[in-house]
Amino acid sequence: MDYAIAAIFGCYIFIGVVILALYWKKIKKSNNKNIGVNSMKKRICMVVPNPMVKGGIAAVVNGYRGSELEKKYDITYVESYKDGSKFEKLLKGICGYLHFIRVLLLHKPDLVHIHSSFGPSFYRKMPFIYMATWAKVPVINHIHGADFDDFYVNASENKKKRIKKIYNKCTVLIALSEEWKKNLCQIVSNEKIVVIENYSTLYEDVLEQRQKRKCNEMILFLGELGRRKGCYDIPEVIKRVKEKIPNVKCIMAGAGSETDEEAIKKLIREKNIMDNIVFPGWIREAKKDKALKEADVFFLPSYNEGMPMSVLDAMGYGLPVVSTNVGGIPKIVHNGENGYCCDPGDIQGFTNYLVLLLSNDQYRKQAGKQSQKIVKEKYSFAAHIKQLEKLYESKVK
Repeated sequence: MDYAIAAIFGCYIFIGVVILALYWKKIKKSNNKNIGVNSMKKRICMVVPNPMVKGGIAAVVNGYRGSELEKKYDITYVESYKDGSKFEKLLKGICGYLHFIRVLLLHKPDLVHIHSSFGPSFYRKMPFIYMATWAKVPVINHIHGADFDDFYVNASENKKKRIKKIYNKCTVLIALSEEWKKNLCQIVSNEKIVVIENYSTLYEDVLEQRQKRKCNEMILFLGELGRRKGCYDIPEVIKRVKEKIPNVKCIMAGAGSETDEEAIKKLIREKNIMDNIVFPGWIREAKKDKALKEADVFFLPSYNEGMPMSVLDAMGYGLPVVSTNVGGIPKIVHNGENGYCCDPGDIQGFTNYLVLLLSNDQYRKQAGKQSQKIVKEKYSFAAHIKQLEKLYESKVK
């Protein structure tokens, strides 16, 4: 499978090489011609997923659109991925490469900022990295991956060499936490990595309303429905919580493969908790806002994470969090302050803390306040943008 994916994307690279070689003179001529045009703004080409893609990367990037970042820089977004059938994904990828080549030809950027993950995403981004380096444009690779062991630690020696080669072509790698920086140091030098954590938006009015209302006995999960996010553990956890809080309601908002979704629902039927768990599908905007306002506790029992936007979103709404000791989560969820972190798979630990937060009004409300305090002090959108701008300025010639 690994070689098949590499072969497919190797073809894309070859196409990019040919087109770039054929039009190289045009690139130089176009760049000379464009000197002075929009010279007040530095050009950034950002390789991103389609805005409607499900997941954390799209959530991060969507915050950049229409923000102060666009006022300071001339940003061109090149979309390289969308949800859909294999054909739709393939077509989107090819269109993304062609768009990127057009940008290099006619609107050469001062810097390329790529948002990537592990697995297929790594291979999809290879052509962008190659083409940018051939065009002598600095590359920032913003790593949003979660399962480092599968991606690198347990990979074959050939795959490790390929990963090292590609990542070392990048000017800088952005890690989502100090923990992830340590992982990436196995691939590139420490000097090549900068930590820029994800961000959140504060909804202080929502916290005020939650402080005044009664507990809805509602637990909220947002994300991909699958094993990595700990969704197979949720039915047993809710079964045990129900023994203490009979009317508990868990909203599992997200989407997964047909196999995963059916397996999770089967577990729910077997444990006779169908009335306690709701599947609204992947929710956005008004529906997501409503769920975050009505929930009392956010629950993310993940086995692997970077710096999950879903947790930061929940904290911005003033929700206490029960999650796991993986990735950057312990940096934002402080035990006994704004929630608790357990080891992945700790069913009884999850149960105890969810029951504690749902049954103790004073503690739950205080934990919600702490969530917003942590966001306000360290994870605001403004602070995130300042870090990004500082990095841009240091790498643009």
